[in-house]
Amino acid sequence: MINKLCIIGVGLIGGSIAKAARQRGLAASIVGFGRPEDIENLTTAKRLAVIDEYYTDIQQAVKNADCVMIATPVGSFEAIFKQLKPYWSKETIYTDAGSTKGSVLTAAKSVFGEVPTNFVPAHPIAGAEKSGADAAIVDLFKDKRLIITPLENTNKQALATIQAFWEGLGSHISLMDVEHHDTVLAATSHLPHILAYALVDLLGRKDETVEIFKYAAGGFKDFTRVASSDPTMWQDICMANKDEIIPLIAQLRGELEGIEKMLQEDKKQPLFDTFSYAKNARQRFLDQLK
Repeated sequence: MINKLCIIGVGLIGGSIAKAARQRGLAASIVGFGRPEDIENLTTAKRLAVIDEYYTDIQQAVKNADCVMIATPVGSFEAIFKQLKPYWSKETIYTDAGSTKGSVLTAAKSVFGEVPTNFVPAHPIAGAEKSGADAAIVDLFKDKRLIITPLENTNKQALATIQAFWEGLGSHISLMDVEHHDTVLAATSHLPHILAYALVDLLGRKDETVEIFKYAAGGFKDFTRVASSDPTMWQDICMANKDEIIPLIAQLRGELEGIEKMLQEDKKQPLFDTFSYAKNARQRFLDQLK
């Protein structure tokens, strides 16, 4: 059991980690840290018993902590590391829940000169479109993938502790290198979010907006659900992983242009073949989840 767990960023992810850790008896004490402007959210987190206590002074927040979990938007990591640096302890395990890993390690190297051996980069493949401590879900990570991207110099005991912690939350652990993580997530998470945002942005700017949304079917709601996600978080993710995302956007553009040409030239069979291949590919994906 972790004696004191400090969560930096008590939002959906950080709050859900805290809730699950408490329910599963993985931490004796859980504290939250946030900026002074986050005080309302921190107060809510304490009122809902997501955390035991909160601080806007990072020295107090991390004092005697066994584990520090960074669960803020990835664009904030360099600033967070700078705040942590004066109080960084070799006795503490540090980890994160960021959706990109290359940018996180770049931020760590910028501040510390290298990635500290007691920092274990991780990413839970889970989420929801809501944000804030009051959106925390106790079983958000149950039966979900959790990716850890250790480096060659990552402390083995720290890695084992973080792996055991996430397994205790009900997650299925995968280990992979940083570059592979960012490539895979760009295709499976980051690009789909961009598509959802772009489609809603397109339709939302039309003159007949009210009528379009009035008659939108369940498929539209399902496809665009993630466009309700926190814009700040996803702005940071997309900018942090743009080198992986931009080539995918170019490939998608080519795919759409191909479909456009099929429609223009009344090529029914190629269009059918494209849709059939996609349907079968998705079914293969769903079969893997069973």
